[in-house]
Amino acid sequence: MSLAIVLLAAGKGTRMNSKKQKILHEVGGKPMIMHVFAAAETTADLPPVLVVGPDEGGVQALIGRRAEYVAQPEQLGTGHATLMARPLLEKRSSQVIVTYGDMPLLRAETLQKLADTQRESGTAVTLLSVMGSPDSSFGRVARDEAGRVTEIVEVAEAKRRPNTAELLAIRELNAGVYCFDADFLWQNVGKLPLRQARSGPEYYLTDMIELAQAQGLGVTAVIAEDPDECLGAGTRAELAVVEKAFRRRANNYWLARGVTLIDPDAVYIDQDVSIGQDTVIWPGSYIQEGAIIGADCVIGPNAIIRRATVGDGCRIEQAVVEDVTVEGGAAVPRFSVIGNR
Repeated sequence: MSLAIVLLAAGKGTRMNSKKQKILHEVGGKPMIMHVFAAAETTADLPPVLVVGPDEGGVQALIGRRAEYVAQPEQLGTGHATLMARPLLEKRSSQVIVTYGDMPLLRAETLQKLADTQRESGTAVTLLSVMGSPDSSFGRVARDEAGRVTEIVEVAEAKRRPNTAELLAIRELNAGVYCFDADFLWQNVGKLPLRQARSGPEYYLTDMIELAQAQGLGVTAVIAEDPDECLGAGTRAELAVVEKAFRRRANNYWLARGVTLIDPDAVYIDQDVSIGQDTVIWPGSYIQEGAIIGADCVIGPNAIIRRATVGDGCRIEQAVVEDVTVEGGAAVPRFSVIGNR
């Protein structure tokens, strides 16, 4: 059994009101696409496939040959975007995961769990769901009396049905991450019905659930253990929520490994850093891209450490340290800037 992963990255992200594509906006110090790409690269047996816009070069310049690329010439929905990957992937894998490029908190472990569940269950589709609130804009995961997934009902569709209140009260929501049996996906993704969305006609990947049920092939769902994994960033406001969730995850990671954060809500730690045991970090401090901090240090308040190596037992308070090595036991003068500026 081999696994391929498709990342849908063609959306322009107009709701960001930005000159650059939304997936190139940073979360935790790096473009959000890099987080989900790293999870996909860790999990897949083939290089991840990115579905990009016809004139989009930013993502390809960022990731390079680590991925394969296909263009979606028109914005015709998630089903159409997935269809673009068929010539590249058909007959190359037994499973295909499809998800979005703007889900930077999605973990490799969750992708692997989806693949394992789909393989073990033998169903055509395994989707990731998340427990949420009745006011969510996510599609609802509908189940029958036996608990089997029957369909995904989008909010707009739910409002057109006679049992609107019942559908909108469903707390299990579709997260937009799917693991397909590859043969089922490629044989059926071209059969999706064309639907009228607010932005124009689209082919919805969610309709694959009904196709699977119609063929008696079954659908399973894995409920996310960490709801933060299912956060997407389509607007600046959503980006701020994702950033906060990323910081919370990063800070909890270091707290569990013997680093003291005096006020975790006021400490900002990027992903690719190292911090030694019993180091204390005070509020207003930023530990950024490539910082290596030893044990028993006192950092902050109001310190910035970026691409620097700091030895054991150092004290850095109200200072900027960048692209240098600070020897163990040193005390950096307050209000100083050390390194490249």
